[in-house]
Amino acid sequence: MRTPRPPSPERSARLRRRFAEEARSERPDLSELCLLIGAVADGSLDDTAMDAAQLELDELAGQLPFRPGGPRQWATAVRELLGTRRGFGGRPADYRYLESSLLHEVLRRGRGLPILLSVVWTEVARRAGAPVFGVALPGHFVVGFGPATGDAGDPLAGRVLADPFDGGRLLSGADARSLVAGLTGTAPDPTVFTPADPLDVVLRILNNIRAWAAARPECAEVALWAVELSLLLPSHPARLRYERAQILVASGAFVSGAAELDAYADVLAAVDEPAADRIRAQARAARALLN
Repeated sequence: MRTPRPPSPERSARLRRRFAEEARSERPDLSELCLLIGAVADGSLDDTAMDAAQLELDELAGQLPFRPGGPRQWATAVRELLGTRRGFGGRPADYRYLESSLLHEVLRRGRGLPILLSVVWTEVARRAGAPVFGVALPGHFVVGFGPATGDAGDPLAGRVLADPFDGGRLLSGADARSLVAGLTGTAPDPTVFTPADPLDVVLRILNNIRAWAAARPECAEVALWAVELSLLLPSHPARLRYERAQILVASGAFVSGAAELDAYADVLAAVDEPAADRIRAQARAARALLN
């Protein structure tokens, strides 16, 4: 499977402006942000195709039964539609492909990473009126049905979790806790079961793309746009500026990379001056590569 070809620089700039505006809106639209990521990655995803993807989510929502009941009935109905009838799910091989992190490709293929499959589930269920939210477990992403505000003593009380990567398998409280324990080696902190903020979901998707690209030196361009989109989010780790600088230097953009290193050093100096000095030394070394 080929890595998608990016759009023209002019369209990419427009998409990034739209991404920044949507991320800073009062109620960021998760599906819109995911499709904008896809459009930055894939030049074939034009505005018409983005609208068609949103329409597909609407049409899928229209196939769900009207108010089927409580959280379990909602989870079952969405599982039957998306997992059974439409065949959405994942497998280990999906981690090899950038397309598994792009919403329009996940809709087309019916396969993807857990977090993108969960976006499909939450967006379809939300449009149908379900009480639904994403749950960012450590190392795995699932979907929750039920009240957004859980019981402080038992965050899973009144809620049902489903695993879209496994075709929508419903998880009992014991299943969910066992899943987290298997991933982390420790008993889960109750906070891991709280609803994920849409912008946190977007940042996690971009983190996945950056990790995918980092393992493939020939995909430095993908790593660069993923980190640059992350930097457009209202809240992001400051260290992303350092990562961007490293990518620029590695790709031969020594001047802009060195400038980014200096800017990051200025931020870091407030808390760790020796570390800032080391970053400034890296900036000088990058500029020296021009000689």
